[in-house]
Amino acid sequence: MRVGLDVGGTKTDAVAIDDAGTVVSRVRIATGWGPDAVVATVFEAVRALRGQMDAAWPEFRSVGIGIPGQVVPGTTRVTHAVNLGVDELDLAAAVSPTLGVPVHVENDVKAASLGGYALHGATGRMGYLNLGTGIAAGIVEDGVLMRGRHGTAGEVGHISVDPNGPLCRCGQRGCIEALAGGRSIAERWGRVSALPVLDVFDAADAGDPLATELRNDLAAGAAAAVRVLVLTVDVDTVVLGGGVTNLGTRLLNDIAADLDASATASPFMRSLSLSARVSLLPAGSPAAALGAALLGDARNTEGVLAHG
Repeated sequence: MRVGLDVGGTKTDAVAIDDAGTVVSRVRIATGWGPDAVVATVFEAVRALRGQMDAAWPEFRSVGIGIPGQVVPGTTRVTHAVNLGVDELDLAAAVSPTLGVPVHVENDVKAASLGGYALHGATGRMGYLNLGTGIAAGIVEDGVLMRGRHGTAGEVGHISVDPNGPLCRCGQRGCIEALAGGRSIAERWGRVSALPVLDVFDAADAGDPLATELRNDLAAGAAAAVRVLVLTVDVDTVVLGGGVTNLGTRLLNDIAADLDASATASPFMRSLSLSARVSLLPAGSPAAALGAALLGDARNTEGVLAHG
């Protein structure tokens, strides 16, 4: 049995998987704020999984943790996890002695890429595009996470695709994240809402001009990310995940329409059949937690040089 945790800004999703990679137990708990609370959250999640399972199940043999922020290549040290109140934390050093098993740590989107690959039943090379508060991607080939030599493979959110576009938090204009990130859309929408992106789609359907602009920008930004993934690393398919994808086919259809429209004048781009390569993970899929559990695979624990 292997455990995987997706430590998010407010909630932690935890799963236990068997040797076949099947999820046999899943729990969700609140995430604490600050380094000590994050460590306590890890312990609580593992205890909750054990308490949910029958005593006949074998002991856990590894724990994988997906976490927002930067994971220093080849280590289990997390830095700049600002949504968790963590400047720097070596998670394995903090929890492995108590848990008594190997602990693997990865950026949450990269972990979700592994989980998305398994959930999608993908083969070959797959790009996972996370559309959430921000935008990031991960690349998996034949079940192996491609980190890049410096661990930044798939960081597409801050590629500027429109120099006259909205200002991004990174200082550039027209970044993919500034167009399609949930935080950027909410800020540009400027109306109090629990689900601002959903409100934007509904208002666009009703003819609101600002909502229509924001919805079009979201589709354009996500479509640009798809083109980047296909044209730079030649992925076979792009799987969409993240909170924004709860919009389902409304979002998928918008992205496909943008991809098709942009290929109209280019026989080369049409030949790539980009819109046919894009699909959505089912809503509520435990992609990041599952991917974290799969980090125990030796192919994915070789550090920065794995498919670098």
